[in-house]
Amino acid sequence: MAGIGEKLTRIFEKDTVTTNLIGFGYSATSTVAPMFVVILNIVLMQHFLGFSKLGFVERELFSCTVLYIFIFALLTASPFNSVLSKYVSDVIYEERYEDIRPCYYLGLLMNILLSCLLGIPFCLWEHFVGKVDVFYVFIGYCGYISLVLVFYSMIYLSIAKDYEKISLFFFLGMLEAFLLSLFLRYIMHWGIRESMLFALMTGFFLIAFLESAVVKRYFINNSNRYRSVLRYFRKYWKLVVSNFFYNLGLYIHNFVFWTTEMKLVLVKSFVCNQPYDMATCLAMFTNLSATVIFITRVEMHFHDKYKRYSEAVIGGKGADIDTAKKEMFRQLSAELVNLVRIQFIITTVIYLACVVLLPRAGISSLTLRIYSCLTAGYFMLFLMYSEIIFLYYFNDLTGAAITSLSFCLVTFVGSIFSTHLPELWYGMGVVLGAFTGWTVAYIRLRYMERHLDAHIFCKGSILKPGMGTRPPGKVYDVSAQSGKEA
Repeated sequence: MAGIGEKLTRIFEKDTVTTNLIGFGYSATSTVAPMFVVILNIVLMQHFLGFSKLGFVERELFSCTVLYIFIFALLTASPFNSVLSKYVSDVIYEERYEDIRPCYYLGLLMNILLSCLLGIPFCLWEHFVGKVDVFYVFIGYCGYISLVLVFYSMIYLSIAKDYEKISLFFFLGMLEAFLLSLFLRYIMHWGIRESMLFALMTGFFLIAFLESAVVKRYFINNSNRYRSVLRYFRKYWKLVVSNFFYNLGLYIHNFVFWTTEMKLVLVKSFVCNQPYDMATCLAMFTNLSATVIFITRVEMHFHDKYKRYSEAVIGGKGADIDTAKKEMFRQLSAELVNLVRIQFIITTVIYLACVVLLPRAGISSLTLRIYSCLTAGYFMLFLMYSEIIFLYYFNDLTGAAITSLSFCLVTFVGSIFSTHLPELWYGMGVVLGAFTGWTVAYIRLRYMERHLDAHIFCKGSILKPGMGTRPPGKVYDVSAQSGKEA
């Protein structure tokens, strides 16, 4: 996140309606714009290619293919991106830029291997058991791998604070995909489904190619030191746990409802639950502005307090450290309260608008009944994620891991229980899981506030750690010394 704060401060410091709108737009462009660009492109392709003319099975097969591509590309990237982000940030701080390329290549290899291990068996099943033609299966697989590459390279551009380039690359990639889909459909006379999926695949590949080119242009030298990257996975394994279980918790309630009687099975391979999945998507979009608000306010306010505290720790007096710590946690509390207040207003307005307008757009009443509870759950979920970010600030990896794990487990168990409730309460698993995670993270933040001095000053070792035989623990023999004196 660091890096957009200075621009936001310059934009918002004039304190006018116009600059506030510009600042909010810049924040949105730097955070959630890529996702909206992809969604807008899919909607436009469906409109101009006549997607509604396809049969039900063909439409749902395309929708499920895109859904699975996004979900499992995110899940396979989640075990790596947090540790690699930590490694690259430390390397940049130490100005060892030649170590970034080995990290990029090794992380890419591990991510691709894991993605292939999950993707290839599924594609084989889809073709041989589901009887889907091999060309469509291959396009879907290539799109999945291309999106994996996109998410992976985004890590390095985010660390390099190049958010504008990420949004630009997504715009260019989706523009190419839209134009190519028109060419394949109306010039080459491909099928609607194949034209859309192939165009999306090439768009994702273009985005990945552009991101990779920028990363290699930024970091030219290669030290060939790969072991240090692997040691980071062993040292910061809690980051792997934290990030993976948070991302798994985002979708595990969907997986549970994919096993109910409401599920839809396509070509004996894809499973989905249309009303619940649609309600989940609506609930996420209803609360998505929390991400923009949080990043904006943290960059503009909290980051400065955190920087002052860090500078006080390095060279300040004890009184200065205590003062900076109090100001930092006071600002942290204020940011959480403001986020709750602002997002609650936004969520309420969007929820009421959806309840009124969506039935006219053809959204079923069942989806809207599920949507209400999920909206509350995602409201707390984004608040919980904000607390996880604060835990990362204080290097409380244990707290972040416990928070994500408790969120995922409670969401899983709560969703199983919710399948036996009326439709209005189907989202209780997300509500319980997000509330549990929020509570755990809040307790850990309070714990860090009380024990921050010990956490900062009482870690580390006087002697440099090394490999070898451990020296004996006895350093002084009282009886032997007494005998000599006698």
